[in-house]
Amino acid sequence: FLYFPETHGISFRIQISVKELLDTDVLLKLLFHLPVSYPSTLPDISVSSDQLTRAQCMDVKDKLLEQAKKHLSEPMVHDLILWVQQHLKDVIKQSATVCNEKTVLSKGTEDGIWMLLLHLDHMRAKAKYVKTVEKWASNLRLTGRLMFMGKIILILLQGDRSSIKEYLILQKTSKVDVDSSGKKCKEKMMSVLCETEIQSQHKRFQTFEIKEYSVLEELQKEFEAAGLTTLFFEFVPPLFK
Repeated sequence: FLYFPETHGISFRIQISVKELLDTDVLLKLLFHLPVSYPSTLPDISVSSDQLTRAQCMDVKDKLLEQAKKHLSEPMVHDLILWVQQHLKDVIKQSATVCNEKTVLSKGTEDGIWMLLLHLDHMRAKAKYVKTVEKWASNLRLTGRLMFMGKIILILLQGDRSSIKEYLILQKTSKVDVDSSGKKCKEKMMSVLCETEIQSQHKRFQTFEIKEYSVLEELQKEFEAAGLTTLFFEFVPPLFK
């Protein structure tokens, strides 16, 4: 259970097990972020599960938000959890048929705007490293932020899926930093926190900027301004533990 002060509302995680789906239990992880104005404003919902594909998780989330709209202005989290336990099977079945139709239509196209969130462990040659990241982002027409907060370094990028993939290859295979003896070295301590298609509630960054934050709340506001509150709560606070 995560709690944040009144100014940001409340976020909490719930794990539920749903029975009888292809005779196995599905463990669903639901992250709810309730804004201060809840329940007159919809909660932010994030759905993940090791047994479901990313597309199926997105479908479950979309259906939950549809249900949430029906309960607007009354507390709804409990109802939403009951609903998903009863209807998960149907959502997954629908999702499978839609999925098959989509695959036929979009074979070979890698379109759509994607988003990537990376965590870097350190930058020894910071000025050079930052310049390199800026250059790659510019060449691949990616927008977003390179964010420093204490020892935490995050790179948030948005752009064509193919460009995002290309960026990841560059980041892993180029000599971007120096080791403790000053020799050029590749980035070995990078983790991909999230790679996902941009949804309608996300705002697009117009530019690529380098920013430093002195407190976590400033970093949180950057994510909130981009409609990425759920992403923030899911991936950033755990880095500070």
